[in-house]
Order: sequence, then C-alpha cells, then structure tokens
Amino acid sequence: MIVTLIDHGAGNVASVERALLRISVESIRAATPEPIANATALLLPGVGHFSALIRALDEKSLRRPLLEAIGRGIPFLGICLGLQALYASSDEAPDLPGLGILPGRVSALPLTVKLPHMGWNQIRASTKSSLLRDVPLDAYFYFAHSFAAPRATTSTAATCAHGVEFTAVVEQGNIFATQFHPEKSGAAGALLLRNFVSLAA
Repeated sequence: MIVTLIDHGAGNVASVERALLRISVESIRAATPEPIANATALLLPGVGHFSALIRALDEKSLRRPLLEAIGRGIPFLGICLGLQALYASSDEAPDLPGLGILPGRVSALPLTVKLPHMGWNQIRASTKSSLLRDVPLDAYFYFAHSFAAPRATTSTAATCAHGVEFTAVVEQGNIFATQFHPEKSGAAGALLLRNFVSLAA
C-alpha cells in the first residue's frame, strides 16, 4: 500500500510522511494531477489558512482530479484543513468555494475561549467509527485550529468541544477526515493512521 500525499505546500507534509514511515507505510508526494488520478489511497494534510490550501489546489489544477478520485471511491483522509476543505465554504475565506463534498460552512470558534485551540483534547465518538477502531475512549489527540466544521448527523463520526461542539472526525463512504493531527498524536494517532491504511488496502 502506497499512500499519495497531496503536496499543496502545507508545512506538515513531512511530519505526515514520517508518521507513516513509523508504521511501515510508504508514501509519495503528488503536486500534479497525474499521480492523484493514479492513486490507490489519498491523504490531504493541511495547516495554515483555508484560502492558501484552496488557492494552491486550484493553481496546481488539483481540484478536479481529487474530486474525480474521491468520486471513484478512492479512500481519502483529510487532516486539519484537509477536513475543512471538504465543506462548501469557510468563514476564513468566504469568497472561495471549498471542495463541496460535504454541505455546510466551516466557522470560527467562539471568542469566549482561548484561540487558537492548540494542544491536547479528547473526542467523543458519535457513531461506530472505523477510523477509531480500538482507539481508547479516553485517548487524547493534538489540535491546532481556530475554525471548525459544524456537527452533522450523517458524516460526523466524533466530536470535540472547545467553546462549542464541532466535528472532529468525518466518515462518509470512502471519505475520512480529522480536525486534529494524528501525526502529532502519539500512539492513538498512529493507530488511527493504521486503521485508515487497513481500510484503504
């Protein structure tokens, strides 16, 4: 199994590569349409601003092959901004359309709590989650974000709370995503990555 990392310029691509190597999974970087079109498993890492990710996908002509691959059923994992990009839009960049795979709008976390939401926090599974299989219920994951997706009834597999409850894990068919960074989340994050690879195999 080779995981194709969509390289749009995010700073955490290398750390995701290292996390996959630690669980003996090979990866390649894709910054052009062809390797995305030929991928057997896709991973979209992301840190920073929503507009930077979306503009990079569009400038590199990666949006269409990514949507086509997901539409064909290729297993996909989005991390942090990679989760937020799945939605129709984000308040962080209101004029830029997201990938539109999931309905709804990503919005800012409330100003009543410390922002960004950075550090370790627990999640609460809301459905039977394949991505969280065998992950302890009291596990902590590492977050770093100021915007978050709303909780949905169908695609949200787990939530987290920081001022407001938000989607922490997405599962919908071949689409998986986490608001937290599994590559920075120790043993629990490594297990989640193993689960994704197992689901993609």
